[in-house]
Amino acid sequence: MNTHPERLREAGLPDLSPVLAEQRHPMLFVTVSGAHLYGFPSRDSDVDLRGIHLLPLADIIGLREGEETQTRMWDRDGLELDLVTHDLLKFARLMLRRNGYVLEQLLSPLVVHTSGVHAQLIDLAPGVITRHHAQHYRGFARTQWELYEKTRELKPLLYTFRVLLTGIHLMRTGSVEAHLPTLVEHVGAPPYLRELIQDKALAEHSLAMDLDAKLIRADIDALHTVLDGAHQASPLPDEATAYNALHDLVVRTRVAP
Repeated sequence: MNTHPERLREAGLPDLSPVLAEQRHPMLFVTVSGAHLYGFPSRDSDVDLRGIHLLPLADIIGLREGEETQTRMWDRDGLELDLVTHDLLKFARLMLRRNGYVLEQLLSPLVVHTSGVHAQLIDLAPGVITRHHAQHYRGFARTQWELYEKTRELKPLLYTFRVLLTGIHLMRTGSVEAHLPTLVEHVGAPPYLRELIQDKALAEHSLAMDLDAKLIRADIDALHTVLDGAHQASPLPDEATAYNALHDLVVRTRVAP
């Protein structure tokens, strides 16, 4: 079921629901992640589809184990698609591991397919968010910055800013926001970011040209400091509170007739 086709159209995406009929296992949700979710897609960006599939009970308790993670990349009518889904149990475990990436997928407003289980997971999401999610975004930012220093491409630079701002916003509000232009407005960021987003729209592997390296480094360091402060002052809990509820949801879904 495509519940928000207007949001997909606004993001420049076609109806992607037909791809679900080609998958081997039932899908509990599929959303769009990656650059389209983050607000800086290029004309040649692929479409990152992420979600949950449901393995049959026999693949869990029998000798023939099902695939916890399924990955497929293919071209459909000139559009490059990258689909990665986890079985419900693995996804629930990832939610409890302070993994901001899976929360962004779960809460993405670019919904290709949804279900009642998807809605229940969304309701449980606040119960897995902790102060320690700051570590996920801090580490992700450092990895992307290292990639930027090697390649000088705009993509990892924008990722660096995006994840730092997402982490700051999460620590302050408890809300997951992955859209960089929105974060620039709500959290605050260097004004040149808007121009970099426009430059990235021209090509997926655009180079970051004519940038003041010292200024960029100083701004990234400053955001790390802001994230550290937001982490220390965050009202978020230290531990997830949704463990039992997630367990019950996984069991109910797996054994449902």
